[in-house]
Amino acid sequence: MFKVLVISYYYPPLALSGVQRTLKFTKYFKANNWEPVVLTTGEIAYYAYDYSLLKEANDANIRIVRTSGGDINSMVPSKGPVKIPPEFLRKLLGRISKSFFIPDNKKGWSKKALIKAREILSSEHFDLIFVSAPPFSSTITAVKLKREFNLPVVIDYRDLWYCNHFAFYPTPFHKIIHKRLEYKVLKAADRSIVINRKMKEKMLNKYSFLTFDDVAIITQGFDPKDFEGLVPEKKPNNKMRLTYSGIFYEFITPKFFLKAFKKLTIERPEIAGNIELHFAGFLRNENRKLIRKLDLQEFIKEYGYLNHRDALLKTLSSDVLWLMVGSGKHADAISTGKAFEYFGTQKPILACIPDGILKSTLEEYGAAFITKPDDIDEIMNMIIKIYGLYVNNNLPKPKDEFVSKHRRDFLTEQLVKHFQFLVKAES
Repeated sequence: MFKVLVISYYYPPLALSGVQRTLKFTKYFKANNWEPVVLTTGEIAYYAYDYSLLKEANDANIRIVRTSGGDINSMVPSKGPVKIPPEFLRKLLGRISKSFFIPDNKKGWSKKALIKAREILSSEHFDLIFVSAPPFSSTITAVKLKREFNLPVVIDYRDLWYCNHFAFYPTPFHKIIHKRLEYKVLKAADRSIVINRKMKEKMLNKYSFLTFDDVAIITQGFDPKDFEGLVPEKKPNNKMRLTYSGIFYEFITPKFFLKAFKKLTIERPEIAGNIELHFAGFLRNENRKLIRKLDLQEFIKEYGYLNHRDALLKTLSSDVLWLMVGSGKHADAISTGKAFEYFGTQKPILACIPDGILKSTLEEYGAAFITKPDDIDEIMNMIIKIYGLYVNNNLPKPKDEFVSKHRRDFLTEQLVKHFQFLVKAES
C-alpha cells in the first residue's frame, strides 16, 4: 500500500464546507491502495464543530496527527465553537488580517505543521504529499517538504488563490507578493487540482508556464453513504417545504430571496400561505432582523447549526432546495460544495446565482430553476412557477448519470490516478 501525507488545516472535528472534501478523499484512499496520514490543527476557536465527522474519520481508521498554535484561532482563550460575528465585523477583521498576514493568517500554524511534518517524514516512508488549500500558507509548507524529502506534491485548490472572490489587497505590494508566492508554489508542485473548468482557465491564463496537464479538474461531490439509513421526515401538512442548508456571508445573502417572498405574500398570499421556508444552519442576527422587518416569522422554521447527517435529513425531507451565490468579483469561478451535496438528495433546486460555472453545472443537473441572484421579481415569479409544478406533482427529476459522476468514491478514484502517475514517474 502506498502512503500519502495529507496536510489540511480544516479537518474534523472542525465543520462547515472546507472540511468535507478532504475528509471524503481520505475516507476512500484506503480502498484505492493509499494509506493517508492527516496533519491538521488541534482544538481551536472555530464557528462550528461536528464530532460525527470525526467519528467518520475514526471509523475509517484514518491516522490523524495534530499540531496547534501559531494562528489567530489558536490564540483565542476559549477553545471550541465560538459565535459567528456580525458580517460587517467579520469583513473588517478579515481585511485587517489580510493586511498583516501574507498569504493568510494560518502562516503561523503552517510553520508548526512544517516542524511536525519533518518529524513524520524523517521516521516513516511516504510516497507523496497532498495539501488542501486554503489556507495557502500550507502549500508553501508542502513545497519546502518536497525539496527536503524529494517527494511529489499535489495541491488541491478548493478556491482560487490570487484574485479569488474573497481577495483583499490593501496595497499593490500585497497583490504582487501573493502572485509571486503562488508562482513559486505552482512552479514547484507536481500537480494542481481545481474544482471546476473556470478555475483551470483562470490559472492557465495567469501563469503561462503551466501546461494543460499541470492542472486537473476534480469537481466537488457528495457521499452516497451519508444518505444510507436516512428516512425523510413525514410532513404534518401539504405545504411546499423550501429549504436552505448552510450559512450566509458577504455576497451569499438571503436578502433578495426574503424580499421576493415578502412580495409574494402581498401579491399572491394564497401561494405564500402554502409554503414553508426552512433554514438548516446559522442565521446571523442581521438575517433575523430582516425577517422581523419583513414580518415573515410565520413562514420560517430555523433549526440552527446541525451536524452533517441531521442537515442532510432536513434537505431530504424538503420538496425544493434553495441555493444562493451573489454577483461578487470572480463569482463566475465559484462552484460551492453545497450544490453538490444538494445533488445527492436528487431534489429540485431553486438557484439564485450569477452567470458562470455554477450556472452551467446546475443546467446539467436537469432539475434546477435558475434566476439572477438579486432580481426580486424574477425570484418571486420562479417561486410561483415551482409551486405550480409542486401542487400538480410535476416537479422535475435530475439526470441520474449526472448525479452519479459526482460521487465521492468515484472522485477519489480520479485523484488516486494522479497519485499513481506521479509515483510511477518518480520511480
